[in-house]
Amino acid sequence: MEKYVLAIDQGTTSTRSILFDKKCNIISRSQIEHEQIFPKPGWVEHDPIEILNNTYETMLEVIENKQINPEQIMSIGITNQRETTILWDRLTGKPIYNALVWQDDRTNKLVNDYINSKGHEYFRLKTGLPLSSYFSAPKIKWLMENIAETYDLIHKNRLLFGNIDSWLIWNLTGGTQNGVHITDVSNASRTLLMNLETLTWDNDILDFFDIPKSILPTIRPSIDSSIYGFTQINNPYPIKLPICGAIGDQQAATLGQACLEKGDSKNTYGTGCFIMYNTDEEIIYSKYGLLTTVYFQINNDPPKYALEGSIANTGSLVQWLRDNLNLIDSSEEIELLANKVKDNGDVYIVPAFSGLLAPHWRSDARGIIMGITRYTNKNHLARAVLESTAYQTKEIIDSMNKEVGTELINLKVDGGMVSNDLLMQFQADILNCNVIRPKISETTSLGAAFAAGLAIGYWEDIDEIKNIWLKEKQWSPTMPTNTIETYYSKWKQTVEKSLNWIT
Repeated sequence: MEKYVLAIDQGTTSTRSILFDKKCNIISRSQIEHEQIFPKPGWVEHDPIEILNNTYETMLEVIENKQINPEQIMSIGITNQRETTILWDRLTGKPIYNALVWQDDRTNKLVNDYINSKGHEYFRLKTGLPLSSYFSAPKIKWLMENIAETYDLIHKNRLLFGNIDSWLIWNLTGGTQNGVHITDVSNASRTLLMNLETLTWDNDILDFFDIPKSILPTIRPSIDSSIYGFTQINNPYPIKLPICGAIGDQQAATLGQACLEKGDSKNTYGTGCFIMYNTDEEIIYSKYGLLTTVYFQINNDPPKYALEGSIANTGSLVQWLRDNLNLIDSSEEIELLANKVKDNGDVYIVPAFSGLLAPHWRSDARGIIMGITRYTNKNHLARAVLESTAYQTKEIIDSMNKEVGTELINLKVDGGMVSNDLLMQFQADILNCNVIRPKISETTSLGAAFAAGLAIGYWEDIDEIKNIWLKEKQWSPTMPTNTIETYYSKWKQTVEKSLNWIT
């Protein structure tokens, strides 16, 4: 009987379960989207119960679709949207509020007050992160201050915090019946609460935010042969299965791309864009607006670290064209429109819907379109939307080049937007480097599968992972340097115009 590993990939817009075999073939998959909740401008929420139920449903569908016996599954790995914050009652298992999504910026005022008190560097030197509404700590604080029952639950030792990984693992391993409350180092490194060097919750920062340690999960390695816990019988399978891999979605995509040597880099083009640069065991505290984060850890080995640049709106900008402006009927249509014109018609779009993330970290920025004339049509707008993704990526890659003192030669890419040939060629041009798409497209899920499989010996070691990765297509730069400089200069002018909208 053939054996598989199961990857649960809980993302910003959907939940997927995918079964992989040893050659990384996808045996079965299931995907369900969940509701995006926008109660106020800048507020973004998810229903944790809906996400949990979708997880159960996809897990069941993935075996029913191909009539797989659950006994064929050797282990489970989980990857997840990071920073997204849930508080729940350990006695009832019920969340006290919706999940605050990583994109949510309701904590901006709180964060600005804290910045005036401590400044970015205090947090960056401990956690590798600037103080921002992006991360979990301010979201926890907002929930504690605005949901009346939190302090009563803390007093009764019933309140639990977790990002999505912790929420799923706790429920899958029993929930109110002794569910395991853990997180892995990659997710913990995105909370703004973990000390990057000790890999433990930082007492000084906990005191600063007045967050009790009792609500926090235990920090474990991303790939853990000692096993986090076992699924409970009939939840959702009539068999206990080991959960022994957990890794944040962007770290998972980096692992799925086999970025295993120092200097290897990838960009995931999803709702946002997330560029990661493997720094191996070296911690590089950024001077140019990047994040320093844990990449992954195997058992008790020294962890691997990375530099990361996060972009809030790339794929979501395409969705905005589709859903808000009705300029396209499907996301795929944008390439057809963009190809109808030779260039952007001098139109530039900065999609700062809720501020700008790396390398700017400006919550006061808002979206802007510049250069519109009577000549402008929807084809130019479509092209400008795609190009904005490439420009935002360039800002981050330029910062990474400064951090490490070398120019990037190859960028591995994945995510929904990499099927867009026009965008990928423009990305190679504006970066002046090779852009490489892998043969296996489900890199995030694959990274979770690798974590689960490496933990139990399904794959022997990292070297075996390296040999699995295969290139499907490469784009190389063709644009003259002077053209690049002209385009990029106008982009930077547009970015400047987007700042100082919120005071």
